[in-house]
Amino acid sequence: MDEQTELVNYLRQVIGEEGCCVTCNTDDVFFEEGRWKLQLESFLEPWDLGESVDEAKARIKEYASMGFGLA
Repeated sequence: MDEQTELVNYLRQVIGEEGCCVTCNTDDVFFEEGRWKLQLESFLEPWDLGESVDEAKARIKEYASMGFGLA
């Protein structure tokens, strides 16, 4: 499994399939300019997730715990 797929699967785990809607696919999680990013449907700019997969997972968990509806 590549890192991008790992992060998408983690995103699905954290917010659940119901919360994913159209956000949880490999086009929405990408690596650009040395950082992982998450592009949400209603936002103009992608959210920064960090440099490593572990950092990205922690950021996803943090965003979800703050009540952000990721979908």
